[in-house]
Amino acid sequence: MKPILLFLTVLLGLNSWGQNNPVFPGWYADPEGIIFDNTYWIYPTFSAPYEDQVFIDAFSSEDLVNWTKHPRVLDTAGVKWAHRAMWAPAIVKKDQKYYLFFGANDIQSDQEIGGIGVAVADKPTGPFKDLIGKPLVGKFHNGAQPIDQFVFKDKDGQYYLIYGGWGHCNIVKLKDDFTGFIPYEDGELFKEITPEGYVEGPFMFIKDGKYYFMWSEGGWTGPDYSVAYAIADSPLGPFKRIDKILEQQPKIATGAGHHSVIQYPDSNQYYIVYHRRPKGETGRDSRETCIEVMEFDEDGLIKPVTITTEGVKSHPLKK
Repeated sequence: MKPILLFLTVLLGLNSWGQNNPVFPGWYADPEGIIFDNTYWIYPTFSAPYEDQVFIDAFSSEDLVNWTKHPRVLDTAGVKWAHRAMWAPAIVKKDQKYYLFFGANDIQSDQEIGGIGVAVADKPTGPFKDLIGKPLVGKFHNGAQPIDQFVFKDKDGQYYLIYGGWGHCNIVKLKDDFTGFIPYEDGELFKEITPEGYVEGPFMFIKDGKYYFMWSEGGWTGPDYSVAYAIADSPLGPFKRIDKILEQQPKIATGAGHHSVIQYPDSNQYYIVYHRRPKGETGRDSRETCIEVMEFDEDGLIKPVTITTEGVKSHPLKK
C-alpha cells in the first residue's frame, strides 16, 4: 500500500472505506442498541472468561458508523453482590435518569446469590450504581434462569421486564421506580411467554400496533446460534414462532445471535444489532458486535437478514 493511502486508512479508519462490521474493535457480545438524546448507543457484554466479566463498557455514535468507547460505565465495584459474569445489559431512560439492567454471577440454583440487577446513573456514560442493593430477580421462576433481561415500555407507559435462560422466558410488570414488581390481575408476578424454540436473549418492539417478540435459538458457543421471532396482539402473547431471520453464513461468520433492534425515529428504517463469531475463530468468547439493515415485507413479516462485512451506511440522527 502506498504511504499516503496507508496514512489515510489509519486516519479515517476502515469504516470510511465501507467495512463497517464489526462496528468497534474488541470482543463484545449481547449488544443492546438504543437512541438517547440524538445519539446512538450500544451497551454490550465484554466477551471474556466469566471471572473477567466484571464490568460493562458503552459505545456512542452520531451516525452508526463511527463509535466512541466509554469504558466501565458499570463494574462490580458498584454492585456488592456481583462478582463475575456481568452480562447482557438492557437500558432505559426515565424521568431524566438512566437505568441499566444486567445479569451477574450466572447462578445455577436458588441457593446461589446473583441474577438480574438494576443500576442507576444521571448520564448514559454512568457511573452506574446499584439501585436496590440486591438482585431484582434472584431466583428461578417457571424454570427460567434469571439472565438476559430486556426492558420493554408498552403503549400505555407500563414497563415490563422480559428475561430468561434455560429455554424459558418470563414477563413481569415493573414498579414505576424499578425497585420491584406489580402483580397481574390474577395475582401472578412471573408470567411465562416461552415460544417454541426459545433459548434466551429476548427482545420486543411494537410496529403497526403489533408486538414483535424476538429471541435467540441454539447454543451460544456453537455455529447454530440464531434469531427467530413471533408476532402477537399483546406483550403477553400468545407467541407462535414464525421463522428464523438471522443465522450463520460460514463464509463470513457463525453464531449470529443475541440481538437488539434500533428504529430510526419516525421512520420505517430498522437496524438489527447482534454479535457473531468471525470466520476462523473457534474461541468461546471470540464474538464481535455488528449491525445490519432489518426489513419487512408487505405483510409485516421480517425478511431474513444477510450478515455482511459492509454493515450499514452512515445515518446521522436529526438534531
